[in-house]
Amino acid sequence: MSSKFGMMVMGPAGAGKSTFCAALITHLQLNRRSAFYVNLDPAAESFEHTPDLDIKELISLHDAMEEAGLGPNGGLIYCFEFLMENLDWLTEALDSLTEEYLIIFDMPGQIELYTHIPILPTLMRFLSQPGALDIRMAAVYLLEATFVVDRAKFFAGTLSAMSAMLMLEVPHINVLSKMDLVKGQVKKKDMKRFLTPDVALLEDDPLERTRRIAEGPAGEDDESRPVDDKEQVMKGASFRRLNRAVAGLIESFSMINYLRLDVTDEDSVGAILSYVDDCIQYHEAQDPKEPHDDEVEEPDQE
Repeated sequence: MSSKFGMMVMGPAGAGKSTFCAALITHLQLNRRSAFYVNLDPAAESFEHTPDLDIKELISLHDAMEEAGLGPNGGLIYCFEFLMENLDWLTEALDSLTEEYLIIFDMPGQIELYTHIPILPTLMRFLSQPGALDIRMAAVYLLEATFVVDRAKFFAGTLSAMSAMLMLEVPHINVLSKMDLVKGQVKKKDMKRFLTPDVALLEDDPLERTRRIAEGPAGEDDESRPVDDKEQVMKGASFRRLNRAVAGLIESFSMINYLRLDVTDEDSVGAILSYVDDCIQYHEAQDPKEPHDDEVEEPDQE
């Protein structure tokens, strides 16, 4: 059985997973590489590249919600439980693929799938199990770069990325996506500090300074305007202590590093692919190939 290679693209809703998958497929095609695109989001409707395999052929979120009387999150879990009961559907589609393909699994954005439910680790073990599909898998976790504007939100997202990394136990790449949206908002030297997160980022957080000012010198709320419960919590001393504790936990483990992704830049997409190839040892398994006719350079004519 020949080697197979795959990557699971994960992250919270809105992180740009499907956009990244589309840019990656385009990049692969331009570089004469084959992609096999698997959509595992049962709620996804539109795609830039039509999936080669779509979970909605097996079960859709709409059907799950109607049949089981569930809401969106419960329906998603139902869909994945149904998938785990019908793994032969995946085997039949993927078993015949050769090592020339990069199998791209486009995942849903519901964060609970990556934090405390054991479905994805079980699925990952199934995909990579020797003697079965035996796919060399890597996980790519996307976090939206705009999170860096709110440091507390950034560290919460980073904690989710670390949780996914610990659960899946495969080579793991963390990516700050949508870098094009923060151009001009964050200086390059400041952005580098987010690539390897440290607790000191919280000390000079502009939003944190704003919260402190809003509390006043004695930490009292401005009584001239109403303050709802959520706002009270989000600017309180306890919230700051929680943020520092989360950031300290992430810093202590020293496990999270980010790569930058701008899907409008082909070189940026190619750089992420290069890291994935290294993780799954793609190039080491490829046989030397004869160049195409149009790639053979003609000798200089005198």
